[in-house]
Amino acid sequence: MNVLTAYVVREILKGSFIAMLLLLTLFNLFTFSDELKSLGRGSYGLKEIFYYLALTSPRVFYELMPSAALLGSLFILGAMGNNRELIAMRAAGLSVLGIIKAVMLAGVLLVTISILVGEFVAPYTERAAQLLKTTAKHEQVMMDTRYGLWLREGKKFINVRKIQEDGHLANIFIYELDDQSHLRQSLVAAKASFLGRQQWKLEQIQQSVVSKEKMVADSQAEQVWTSSIAPDLLKIVVVNPDNLSLYDLALYIDFLKGNQQKSHNFELAFWGRIVNPLVTFVMLLVSAPFVIGVKRGVSVGGRMMIGVIIGMSFNIFDKIVGHMALIYDLNPPLMAVIPSLTVLTLALFAVSRVH
Repeated sequence: MNVLTAYVVREILKGSFIAMLLLLTLFNLFTFSDELKSLGRGSYGLKEIFYYLALTSPRVFYELMPSAALLGSLFILGAMGNNRELIAMRAAGLSVLGIIKAVMLAGVLLVTISILVGEFVAPYTERAAQLLKTTAKHEQVMMDTRYGLWLREGKKFINVRKIQEDGHLANIFIYELDDQSHLRQSLVAAKASFLGRQQWKLEQIQQSVVSKEKMVADSQAEQVWTSSIAPDLLKIVVVNPDNLSLYDLALYIDFLKGNQQKSHNFELAFWGRIVNPLVTFVMLLVSAPFVIGVKRGVSVGGRMMIGVIIGMSFNIFDKIVGHMALIYDLNPPLMAVIPSLTVLTLALFAVSRVH
């Protein structure tokens, strides 16, 4: 790597991380504003909100990397163009393709960092963030174990073995203790569905009441159970693509297909993860013709506006294609790669015109 290439790589990395810091701060400010609406619910205070923002930041970092790379490269290359550094580099023998190669080399480092954060940090911190937020708002103790979900509500201990995506529960065990912490009653229900207003309908019930003299067993077809446990408290343990790494997504897709269940949403998320590094390279490639092909003197604000328009247009296009894939059950790999390939084709055409 020669001196000029190393200089471009270093400056692109610097600009991208400054752009990431600004975008992450802006995003967290909006999230902070939204979370203030829940301030005071249960034990959800300012401390919990800041902790929640810190835990969700790795996922946001991963998602914002393409946009940060675009804005950072536009800013840095634009500044180099205005200061006539690009002209000096080309006079020294560094061609347009050489400049683009240096930008792509910086992209390799950005993508490597993004993958490490997105695969090994973000899934775990995102689960922890959702657990923190929901349990604090509902003021309930919750543990997710190999034997299902455990919750405590006063003197009752609830074990839920299975949570379905529609919010219904299966295999529910409820243990109630007396004032001396002795077992007073146990209840086993095959199913539970939320009725609203803190009420659940339990079905296929086996109930046992324990006393010092005897134990009485009973069975019922259904029973209304009043509890402060809300469905959104239970949703956080339902499998979510944001909480899974690429490897875990692949395993879960195989599991769903093996059990003949719908996996389209998870397949789209899986291929979206595969394509994400390509998006960063495409965004870096897009910045080159907009800088090299635009005359000097364009303000920083103008270049930032170009970057914002490109980034927003790509995100909107990507979301539209993703929703179409889910609605019409289209091929996930193809639909995940179409937005990036479309922008890549346009970027390569623009680069060829500049060259």
